[in-house]
Amino acid sequence: MRPLLPLTLILLLAACGEGEPLSPPDARLPDGGRYRGEVVNGLLQGEGRIDYPNGSWYAGTFKDGQWHGQGEWHGSNGEVYRGQFVAGLFEGLGDLTTPGSHYAGTFKHGRRDGEGTLKQHDQTYRGQFKDDQYDGAGQLELADGSRYQGLFAKGKPNGAGVRSDASGNQFSGHFIDGQLEGAGTYDSVEGEQYIGEFKENRLEGRGRYENADGDVWIGDFKDGALSGQGELLGSDGSRYKGGFQDWRFSGQGHLHLADGSQYIGGFDNDAYQGSGRLIQADGRVEAGQWINGVRVRDDKGTLLPDPLDLALLNQGKLLDEALAKVPRSAPPIQLYSLVLAGDGQQSVFLREADYVSNMLRVRFGARGQVTLVNHRDHLADRPMATRENLTRAARTLAERSGPEDIVFVYLTSHGSHDHQLVLDQPRLQLADLSADELANALAPLKDRDKVIVISACYSGGYIAPLKDDRTLIMTAARPDRVSFGCSEEADFTYFGDALFAQALNQTDDLKQAFELARNSVAERERREGFEASEPQIWAPPQVLAHWQRLRRQQAEEALKNKAQPAAPEQAKKPGTR
Repeated sequence: MRPLLPLTLILLLAACGEGEPLSPPDARLPDGGRYRGEVVNGLLQGEGRIDYPNGSWYAGTFKDGQWHGQGEWHGSNGEVYRGQFVAGLFEGLGDLTTPGSHYAGTFKHGRRDGEGTLKQHDQTYRGQFKDDQYDGAGQLELADGSRYQGLFAKGKPNGAGVRSDASGNQFSGHFIDGQLEGAGTYDSVEGEQYIGEFKENRLEGRGRYENADGDVWIGDFKDGALSGQGELLGSDGSRYKGGFQDWRFSGQGHLHLADGSQYIGGFDNDAYQGSGRLIQADGRVEAGQWINGVRVRDDKGTLLPDPLDLALLNQGKLLDEALAKVPRSAPPIQLYSLVLAGDGQQSVFLREADYVSNMLRVRFGARGQVTLVNHRDHLADRPMATRENLTRAARTLAERSGPEDIVFVYLTSHGSHDHQLVLDQPRLQLADLSADELANALAPLKDRDKVIVISACYSGGYIAPLKDDRTLIMTAARPDRVSFGCSEEADFTYFGDALFAQALNQTDDLKQAFELARNSVAERERREGFEASEPQIWAPPQVLAHWQRLRRQQAEEALKNKAQPAAPEQAKKPGTR
């Protein structure tokens, strides 16, 4: 038997790990537990181990029959505790793992109490505990990146603290049961800030809100919006004092505009409504009754002609004048442009269209330009963005340009999931522009190399009907995704900003500019917690090469003009300028 002794010792030692030891117990407990260790005067004392019938066990020190001192507990439900015990309970410093959670810290009477770190499911808490709950100073982090740092009571944020959401927007102030209540501050990653009263995390009560552009709202907030008496201090120098409803002018108010004019009277949904008086910058006064921003009667009650009627009579002339300015082609290569702002309800499209037209003229040398705009304030002085005007503009560009030229087309508006580009002029019912209708409108340009850029939701659905070997197409989104940035206050949509205000000011390579813009939009959407719009591109090599020839030609012309000596200044007669 002597040769078998080493093997027997190995088996006994191995069995003393996670399983029950094979050696006979030193005592059997009334609850069925098997104890191995010291027994003094009938009590478990010193080092020992208990194995229970359900598979749970304890190994460590005992005092007077109870777990006491350093030990290790394994429950049949998967619970594991390593640390200090007092009178049979977790007490002092310990480490507890249960299915789905892990805690390292201090215990008191079997509960988490004192300083510790708890990781469970999708959250991690570091700080103070009391009776198994977050209590005292601590920091809670969620898997999505949001977190709260401050005071807790009974497991929830209670007291002074700072909460950051997944996008990095920050709320600070006094919390009650996890809700920001009373005086507090909101700071967004975009540079917006609110200082004032909160109720259940919403802007509620007196406060001051400033957006990233520097516009400031001061007044009474309700359900997260300025509703009641307040003021707006515009970054452009305009200012308003009066009633608001959901951020918009409503009720009686006094508006000072940036151009020096002012209006005193009734408002509704940001428009002049009811009795009011408009004082122009030159001192002229227009008083009377207003409906949706239009004066319909003078101060004596006399019915006035509708500005819409007058503006519609002038639309044909405005388009003819714009098309007449398009010059005929001159060799070797010329750039023509057609820009459309579709939705007149929001000023962002007008601002973006004008920026792009100006950029194509100044930076890329566009000669023949047509810009069609829908906007509530420009029906009388800008040719409208309609399907017919678009068709006539494309026909004129086809007639005036040559086969060696390039046409740049930009459209910005809202878009629908069935791929309709919104054409909307307030007080008019215009037909929207489908992808097939856009292709038909641009058909006169089929023999021209073209760059078409569309900034709208679901605009990827326009690529298939438009694409060919002579048409480069960029869109702000996939066919099944929305794009972002459409608001009254904004200067650009997200895609328009990324492509024109940023990328094309860094490079004149169209494909490289698109990649820069796509990455910029993706990062912005990720930062703000939006679903990715995923801009799309169709880039035929022929069009890319043609564009580069245009840019080389323009660079050579610029160098040639710079190298030519300036003509001598002619002598002037006395008294002339």
